[in-house]
Amino acid sequence: MRSMPTVADKRRTFRTLHQQGCFVIPNPWDVGSARYLQSLGFKALASTSAGFAFAEGYADNAITRDMALAHLRELVAVTDVPVNADFEGGFADAPEGVGESVTLAVATGVAGLSIEDSTGDKANPLYDFDLSVARIRAARAAIDKAGGEVILTARSEGFLVGRPDLDETIRRLKAFSAAGADCLYAPGLRTRELIGAVITAVAPKPVNIIMSSPLGITVAELAALGTRRISVGSAFARTAWGGFMRAAKQVAEEGRFDALAEGAPHAELNAFFRADAKKRS
Repeated sequence: MRSMPTVADKRRTFRTLHQQGCFVIPNPWDVGSARYLQSLGFKALASTSAGFAFAEGYADNAITRDMALAHLRELVAVTDVPVNADFEGGFADAPEGVGESVTLAVATGVAGLSIEDSTGDKANPLYDFDLSVARIRAARAAIDKAGGEVILTARSEGFLVGRPDLDETIRRLKAFSAAGADCLYAPGLRTRELIGAVITAVAPKPVNIIMSSPLGITVAELAALGTRRISVGSAFARTAWGGFMRAAKQVAEEGRFDALAEGAPHAELNAFFRADAKKRS
């Protein structure tokens, strides 16, 4: 039986990936998609809270902490590469609660995790600045108590929740960096100018850029801007859902089956998963 990399191995690998260059960290939503993405040679994977929620029949941000933790344990167990956890807002408002959740997430074997500063309240979509920083500080303390090897990514969600203020986003990211974040992330930056401004402002800390829709920017161009890490969020899951929904609606509404021709060949999928299962045995 081949030797599997240990949790410690994966965490060291993930930390090294953040030290130089640029890498893509795609987001599987279940075991099959994780194994397939790993087979393509990606050096790390990241969960997608939305993609997993949709697969379980929930809206984004509606899964429980226990559901998220079970999902993370499963992803870690079936992959040989580091897994980063999309850990939403830490499933708590208070810093103490965030710290407790982070402790549980670290125990799943993930190599990294992210904490958001969004509240879910449309009237007040971002946590107060000081509370946001305290939440990251609590996450950092929890990781350090557990050994300190897990990469902490701090997210500022202003551009996603109707507060697209570049100066405030940068102020928060810098404060998160000072509070102990290893990697910084402001989802929703949709131009080269915004991406470059954030990367320059928080240097030398590594920055994650999400490409959840086609913006006409390539991996090479993002790397040239100084991007260290590129994720796709729920985009792959939504792409799969898009094909399924189009085919299902065509059958239900038109009584036609043309869209089924776009499906992946059964033989190709069967061959991949048969060979992949042998690798794991």
